[in-house]
Amino acid sequence: MLDPTDEAIVLALSGNARMSLKELARHVGLSSPSVSERLRRLEERDVIRGYTLELNPKALGYQFQAIVRIRPLPGQLKAVQELIAGTPEFCECDKVTGEDCFVARLHLQSLEQLDGILDRIAARAETNTSIVKAQTIPRRLPPFAAR
Repeated sequence: MLDPTDEAIVLALSGNARMSLKELARHVGLSSPSVSERLRRLEERDVIRGYTLELNPKALGYQFQAIVRIRPLPGQLKAVQELIAGTPEFCECDKVTGEDCFVARLHLQSLEQLDGILDRIAARAETNTSIVKAQTIPRRLPPFAAR
């Protein structure tokens, strides 16, 4: 659980991970050394795992996103997982329960590119694909635990 000051630090960094230590300290009402120590503890506790960069895939030529549910054929789980990991267009993949084993997100420059990727998987797994029309809720923090 986080105290209110740690919550404020995490929220501020989630809005701007490049915020300077001085600016962050001013934002949460602490000295820079105090904020530095709190950051160190949050990192040690694995609350903060890293400071990331958010890219706009469209600015890099990726006009489409697809969500693919993947169900490996019998005995193909490991091979399918390796195939997904080795395909750079897969930007996220979760191993899930239920009928499918994986739910993955791809960034694509064209729909033809999707066909090529799915063709490589088809020999080892069944897939069900949806094209993303809009991301109505962008990636965000989970709610902080209730006190």
